[in-house]
Amino acid sequence: MQPAYYSRRKFLQQLSVNAGAVLIGAEGIRMFSSAEMTSPVSDTAADPQASGTVIPRKLGIALVGLGQYSTGQLAPALLETQACYLAGIVTGSPEKAAGWKAQYKIPDGNIYDYKNFDSIKDNPDIDIVYVVLPNAMHAEYVIRAARAGKHVICEKPMAVTVEECDQMIAACKEAGKMLSIGYRLHFEPHNQQMKQLGQNKVYGEVKKIKADNGMSDTDGWRLDKKLAGGGPLMDLGIYCVQGARYTSGKEPIAVTAQEGPKTDKAKFASVEQSLTWQLEFPGGLIAECRSSYSESMSLLRAEAEQGWFELSPAYAYAGIAGKTSDGPMKLPQVNQQARQMDDFAIAVASDRPTPVPGQMGRQEVKILQAIYKAMETGQRVEI
Repeated sequence: MQPAYYSRRKFLQQLSVNAGAVLIGAEGIRMFSSAEMTSPVSDTAADPQASGTVIPRKLGIALVGLGQYSTGQLAPALLETQACYLAGIVTGSPEKAAGWKAQYKIPDGNIYDYKNFDSIKDNPDIDIVYVVLPNAMHAEYVIRAARAGKHVICEKPMAVTVEECDQMIAACKEAGKMLSIGYRLHFEPHNQQMKQLGQNKVYGEVKKIKADNGMSDTDGWRLDKKLAGGGPLMDLGIYCVQGARYTSGKEPIAVTAQEGPKTDKAKFASVEQSLTWQLEFPGGLIAECRSSYSESMSLLRAEAEQGWFELSPAYAYAGIAGKTSDGPMKLPQVNQQARQMDDFAIAVASDRPTPVPGQMGRQEVKILQAIYKAMETGQRVEI
């Protein structure tokens, strides 16, 4: 029998080889199951043609909401995608509409505002609607998009309540359309490797997880609880919850939480400035997590019986880096958003499930609401 170190080394080498192939195409490594993130996965990367997926045409995506994320990330990514393209936009700003029309050569007939949005049902150019609005508006526009006969991607968090998530899932099911959540890191090699190392117990049983995500400042609707549903937990802490779930392959059973101090009470009048919480998992595993709008941090670390593995930064759009107790992770940088959107387009075209469905988004919202309840009551809350 080979020693444990040999087995682990060979496993890591194979992961690096597999991860190197993710640059080939969007149908590459999909390492997360559709609901509980514990199913075995394929490590074989291939482009749509090599994988047997026939894409007769690129699918058209319409972005609903032209804020910073659409402008800085999604639209540029759609210039790199292989299975989809930017076909339309929905905005309440005539100035933005004019600028996007000129920059991305969008036809007049594919430009909508929020009043005539429902008429998108008559546009065959648009197959997928991507909702990139403030959190409290997600449910309305996902439901309207489904009723208009379009497949839907919804940015995270899926909604501000579990009840809204249920309505969104039901609307898409009734319309016979697919619903995916914008979990870009499920298509990012370093986070994929965290999942593989944890769930395959490469370093033995994971005993402790530490997950931090924060930024030094924010503004706009994210500070308005009516629009955001909460503070940094909703915007940034959700990555920590995700990381703990896919690294462990387990679902949390309870949580305790503590709100941090507010150094600017006027600015953070309706949302928390920072938050610390502890997720309890079966088997005694604890995930210690933090999120903040006043401190930059980005960490996902797992400590196991025979070693450790971590990402820092862990959740950025680019520049993610990782290492283990055996050395650095040597993995490629990819366009996360392009891979995410391509994967959904391929899923739609080939009629196969998305690895990041509405049910996954619902589970996240359920956990987030339990964290807030624990913070507000000071009690341990079962999930």
